[in-house]
Amino acid sequence: MMPSVSLAADWPIAAPTALGFEADLAEKLDAGFRSGLLNGLHSVLIARKGQMVLERYYKGQDESWGAPLGVVEFTPETLHDLRSVTKSIVGLLYGIALDRGLVPPPSAPLLPLFPDYPDLAADPQRARLTVGQALAMTLGLAWDEMRPYTDPANSEIAMENAPDRYRFILEQPIAAEPGTRWTYSGGAVALIGAIIARGTGQSLPDFLKTALLAPLGIEAFEWASGQDGIPSAASGLRLRPRDLLRIGQLVLNQGAWGNRQIISAAWLAATATPETKTEEDGFEYSRLWWLGRLPTPALPGPRRWIGGLGNGGQRLWLMPDADLVAVIHCGNYNAPDQWVTPLRVWREIVLGNLRSV
Repeated sequence: MMPSVSLAADWPIAAPTALGFEADLAEKLDAGFRSGLLNGLHSVLIARKGQMVLERYYKGQDESWGAPLGVVEFTPETLHDLRSVTKSIVGLLYGIALDRGLVPPPSAPLLPLFPDYPDLAADPQRARLTVGQALAMTLGLAWDEMRPYTDPANSEIAMENAPDRYRFILEQPIAAEPGTRWTYSGGAVALIGAIIARGTGQSLPDFLKTALLAPLGIEAFEWASGQDGIPSAASGLRLRPRDLLRIGQLVLNQGAWGNRQIISAAWLAATATPETKTEEDGFEYSRLWWLGRLPTPALPGPRRWIGGLGNGGQRLWLMPDADLVAVIHCGNYNAPDQWVTPLRVWREIVLGNLRSV
């Protein structure tokens, strides 16, 4: 088992060569930004073996859950939208709540946890829905987030505008046999957020603060809420990049931080085990985390990564075999090529410059 590593509060940055990277790692990243190949880049942080190896901040246009912020000069203290990386953190919160016996296991039926909708629970097909299917996004309910998030017909936006978000989600037409087909769904995550809040007796932000952030020494965060006052479990969280890196290190540590087990290793092992293939080529999914494989010069053959991915180019990427965590923030919200910059940073700068393990 990997020893627990608690990143130092003062975040000393080690020489890249001391951690197996090319010496000019930062220079290559800066050159990519200046050239325009890393369009919209806001920040990049890399930690390896529990030590910071690179921390870079840039300047650019930003938003806070869709509200323009203008041009921002990013620093270690700047909160940044996580967008759908929020989903992955909600997956961790469910694991913590389950460890404490506050929420049901993934095998539990879903509809009994929403007793306000007996008409929906009476539907034999909906009665077969489970918590685990919501965590894997395989509920089989119709949902369309392929439209831009500026389009009111986007299912997540329609959910946010609905008078009752949970009824809106649960009454969607059944489009596939439950458990058989992955469909990207902020609605599934909203259901998980509600189960956590009801089971713990705390709002989602309050449970995040007490159960996850405080044990990691994290104080600053924001969580956007919809018109109904309910925090958006799908996309509303804002954190400082260093603090997101801490959460990634916690996952890499199999849930341990110092001498404290914050999340059970069993939950994280299940999270890192693919449950379903996604509509994205080569990507898999489990418990609100993305999984895949990529080559790196430091290791033979493609190696598994696990990550949280968010609109605009927000990324939390981990490669356990390389003892590696990376945080990438960008401002390319809703752009069709928003995936290009973070993938270039991850593949060409981070993995491409790692030379030894």
